[in-house]
Amino acid sequence: MCLALPARVIDIDATRQHGTVDMGGVRKQVSLALLDEVQLDDYVIVHVGYALTRLDQDEARQTLALFAQMAADEQPSAP
Repeated sequence: MCLALPARVIDIDATRQHGTVDMGGVRKQVSLALLDEVQLDDYVIVHVGYALTRLDQDEARQTLALFAQMAADEQPSAP
């Protein structure tokens, strides 16, 4: 199964073609080559190592909160 995940841009290299994103504490190098004018702290959708589109910050935060809630709901309850 392939997922496209929202991530926050935390670093952009000098060429502006690659950057580092944060996905809930997981940092990953991605290509920014498909987007124009990506800035630090922008939220982007990442799929197979490429940032595909920019996201509205509120929309990204709501999506990340939903993922966190789903992960919490999947945790087994204590006996």
